[in-house]
Amino acid sequence: MPAAKALHRLGARVTAVNGGDGEGPRRQAAELEALGIAVRLGDDRTLPKGTDLVVTTPGFKPTSPLFAAAAEAGVPVWGDVELAWRLRGPGSAPWLAVTGTNGKTTTVQMLAAVLRAAGLRTAAVGNIGVSLIDAVLGVEPYEGLDVLAVELSSYQLHWAPSLRPHSAAVLNLAPDHLDWHGSMEAYAAAKGRIYEGNQVACVYNADDADAKPRTEDLVREADVAEGARAIGFTLGTPAPSQLGVVEGVLVDRAFVDNRQHQAQELAEVGDVNPPAPHNIANALAAAALARAFGVPPSAVRDGLRAFSPDAHRITHVADVDGVAYVDDSKATNTHATEASLAAYDPIVWIAGGLAKGATFDELVARSAPRLRGVVLIGADRQLIRQALARHAPDVPVTDVDRTDTGAMASAVREARALARQGDTVLLAPACASMDMFVNYNARGDAFAEAVRALAAEGRSEQ
Repeated sequence: MPAAKALHRLGARVTAVNGGDGEGPRRQAAELEALGIAVRLGDDRTLPKGTDLVVTTPGFKPTSPLFAAAAEAGVPVWGDVELAWRLRGPGSAPWLAVTGTNGKTTTVQMLAAVLRAAGLRTAAVGNIGVSLIDAVLGVEPYEGLDVLAVELSSYQLHWAPSLRPHSAAVLNLAPDHLDWHGSMEAYAAAKGRIYEGNQVACVYNADDADAKPRTEDLVREADVAEGARAIGFTLGTPAPSQLGVVEGVLVDRAFVDNRQHQAQELAEVGDVNPPAPHNIANALAAAALARAFGVPPSAVRDGLRAFSPDAHRITHVADVDGVAYVDDSKATNTHATEASLAAYDPIVWIAGGLAKGATFDELVARSAPRLRGVVLIGADRQLIRQALARHAPDVPVTDVDRTDTGAMASAVREARALARQGDTVLLAPACASMDMFVNYNARGDAFAEAVRALAAEGRSEQ
């Protein structure tokens, strides 16, 4: 929608194409047609006559017939990010870009908070849900920005060959969206495209030694601007040209005068909300991008202190009878869930949903020592149960064999029965939510509501 509207305002002859013909597409079609934009519903396979350019959304896979038709006609295909990049005017705000399998939104929001703490006019845009096209065109409220904090998905990067950010970070790599990309190699290549042409810093995860490929490998393969540097981040003691953690303090050995022998304190671990290991890694990546843009150390500290994460990202809901209840409904894949499980011990784990082809053996094997018990929900819960039987046979497992609106309340009560004082009941499903809920937000809301009901029961009994 933003692309169609922007191109129409700029004088292009626009045809919006949607393969659907239901209530949602018809509502969007009416909005566009009222502006004078042509709309074609029910046919997303053929190229409209006279097309000079296709601008696509991530809903279309690269193998879509529409793109085959475009290739045959010699018509280029751009994504919304490519269009936004080409629409930038003279003196437009530089981009600090972030991608990765997990943590993108949180890192971009942290980055924006740090930039604002430095007195810079900025906005968190892109895959975070805010149109990059509107931002680069200066549509309200994006006029006169100094710098953009940009979240980019692998889908968007696939169709953005001209993108050349000021600096960029790949937070982590784990198998995801392989049905769209076709292979892990193609998925990683799309992520790595964010480093192409970087002007100042390519920020990589120095701790992902087991990843294939590593984010550092993507930096090595990128064609960057002369003088651009590789900057690592680690949860351990940083080497020169890295940011890391020393005795509970986030430190910078990359953007200092003598990085061989000096480190600059940026913030304390306690300034990161919440201070879970994977969230500290997000903070270090955000700090690295901000420092690459010249932000002072005090702004890193102040920005991290001011930042509050979105809902359903390792959100502490309540303590009930000495047990902490934590909502990480956003952990929809195994990589995110492993990071979430690593933040607590011992855990009663609520998991399950739509597996999307994922396997759970590695996740369970690594996390088994932390598990007090497991409560399984959703369509593919048996896949997790089988992995638990193989790698954590002594951990008690409870199935919630229902999908109605009371299912999450049942899961929370089963978790309460397994938990002991000092434990954490953690909703980190490792699966998508659409088998039982509209989205992960609704799933997390149901968990929080069930926990609050437990807490209210405890108060009424006192």
